[in-house]
Formats: sequence, C-alpha cells, structure tokens
Amino acid sequence: MSAAPVPLRHFAHLDPADEQRLFLHRPQPVDPDGDPEVLALALGATLYLPADRPALADDVRRRCADGVTSVVLCLEDAVADDDLPAAQANLVHHVRDLAADAAVLPLVFVRVRRPEQVAELVESLGDAAAVLTGFVLPKFTGRSGPAYLQAVQAASARLGRRLRVMPVVESPEMAHAETRVDALVQVRDLLADHRDEVLAVRIGATDLSAAFGLRRRRELTVYDVRVVADAIADVVNVLGRSDGTGHVVTGPVWEYFNSPDRVFKPQLRETPFREHEERPLRANLLARDLDGLIREVVLDQANGLHGKTVIHPTHVAAVHALSVVPHEEHADALDVLGAGAGGGVAASSYRNKMNESKPHRAWARRLVQRAQVFGVARPTTSFVDLLGAGMRR
Repeated sequence: MSAAPVPLRHFAHLDPADEQRLFLHRPQPVDPDGDPEVLALALGATLYLPADRPALADDVRRRCADGVTSVVLCLEDAVADDDLPAAQANLVHHVRDLAADAAVLPLVFVRVRRPEQVAELVESLGDAAAVLTGFVLPKFTGRSGPAYLQAVQAASARLGRRLRVMPVVESPEMAHAETRVDALVQVRDLLADHRDEVLAVRIGATDLSAAFGLRRRRELTVYDVRVVADAIADVVNVLGRSDGTGHVVTGPVWEYFNSPDRVFKPQLRETPFREHEERPLRANLLARDLDGLIREVVLDQANGLHGKTVIHPTHVAAVHALSVVPHEEHADALDVLGAGAGGGVAASSYRNKMNESKPHRAWARRLVQRAQVFGVARPTTSFVDLLGAGMRR
C-alpha cells in the first residue's frame, strides 16, 4: 500500500566540505525498515510539535532541512482538552500535505491520548498514513498498555506494514517508590511480547516531577531532582538492560530555550571555545540557555540513555553534536571488540586507560552502532567544531 521508506542520514544538511573536515567516518544512511536497534539510536533529538500548529507540515519540512530526523506530532498534553477534535483534524490535514510531497521527511510519530485514536487516524489518513513511522503511547503501564498495543497491531495489519511504538514511562506508579519496580516489571513483560514493534522507551520527566509537585529550574539537570533521577535509574535498570531483554531508552525533555536571568555560573568552560576560535558560539549558547541542556545530555549518556526529547529547534544541534562518536572512544570500542570473546585487558591505543574486553563489550557494541548512525569525529574535531557547524546552518 505504501512506497518504500527513504533512508535517513544525520548531518546530511551540512555542506560536504564541512562533513569532510569534521568526520573521519561519515554518518551512514539508516533504513527505516532496517535493524530497529540502529533505528532507535538514529532518533537523535526527537522534536515534539503540538498537533494544532497552523503550519504543521511546513514546520516538519523546515526542521527536516535543518537536520531533524524524528518528530512527534502531539495530541496529548500539548493540546488543550477542548481543542482536541480540531487538533486531530489539523493533524490529518497536514499529514496528507506531507504525503503529497516527495521530499525527504523525518521519522514521523503521533502521540495519541487514547487507544481509539490510532484507528481513527489511520482511517482518516488513508494512503497518507504511509508517512507515519508509528505512535507514541502516553502514560504507559501494564494496565493501559495492552489496548494501545492491540490498536497499533490492528493498524499495522490494515496498512500491511509494521508500525513502531514508543511507550512513555511517566505515570504516578512509575514515580512512587513503593509501586515503581512492580509497575516496570509489568511493562517489561508486556513489551517482551511485542518486541518487534517497540522502537524505544521514552521517559516523561515532566509528569514524573508532577507526581511530587516539582519542576526543575533551568540551572539544574533532571539528575539534580533526586526523586526523578531515582525513577530514571530504575527505568534503565529494568527496561534498558544490555542482555538482549532491554530496549533503547531515550533522554527526557529539556524544557528551556531562553535565559533572561541565571543564578549559577555558566556550565560551559571557556577554554575549548577559545581554542577553536568559537567564543561567539559560547555566548550564543549561554544566551539560549543551552549550557544546561549540554550538561544534561552528557549525564543522559552516562546513565544509559540515548537521544533526547526536545521542544525547540535550537536544541537539536547540541544533542546531535554530542551524539557523534569521538575518535578516542571509537578506537577503544574497536580494541575491545577486536580482542575477541576470550577476555583479557590491554592499554588503550591512546595509552591513557585500560580496556577490558569482557565487561566493556556491550558498551563497545552499542558505541559502534552509534558511530554508524552519527559518524566518527576526526582526532582533531571537537564537540565545539560539530556544534558550530550545526548551528551555523
């Protein structure tokens, strides 16, 4: 019923000369119907757009041209209850508009607020449903999840192709300590029966914070809000394991995009920007309040999360620049994988750390997958260089 999906490629919006200068190994095209684990890593910075935006289709095209590879058209919390029927009609209109254009598009998901909307949208869209990669399933639990999954399965059967799902962990039972582990185990067992459909698990940090009446300040990362950080740790522990049972878990949303005032000192060191002659870039990042985002993305990666939910186009370049694999880490991963399954330890090729092949093997495998998607930087390329190129586009 639908045409073959067009492969997507990160940093394809850059000038070829910039790509040549920045990358030792360029990002490779990713098949939307290919390896789901690689596709999940390719989500990158997933831009959420309210479904009631008047120029929704044009917004999607414009952001795709600027390097966005995944978008979520949101019918849930981003739309007021009274505006939902109009927002749903608006979404159908603009997805039809996208389907009429042969231009390259990002991965397009719809965040519904009830299971019945899946069938309603697929029926209303008709052939234009070919644009959809899948659905984001809000407030996903062991109780609410089956109806959503069955609805998506039925839609896939109707379209003759597999639609992907991204459940969101954000309900109160996921926030509260006494219910969290049991609730996550129920989700794990439910998703195990639908593994081929689950692309990634998303974390709704805003709703998790709301369970305690909290909202983090712009000077803080989500990891400074301890009750939410504890929930994230348990999500990764239960749903993000590297033993073949886990899923890619994505980073939670960064809510801020302008900084008229700040309490703490900036979190970006000046030296890297001075060395790479990018002092104006640092000032731009601080003005846009992106130093906090950059720190949070680094902490996301350290805690086993990949990609991030974003709500403003200025966030995308930072997330993607931090997703490019540094040359040193890539060299370490190749050393680990090249050592074989027999184990052993050796000094890194950079001569500054020890690489143990058995405990580091899962890390190395995932990093090589990320290198396929986001590329490997040249030894002389820094995050500052990548970010500067992305933001000047």
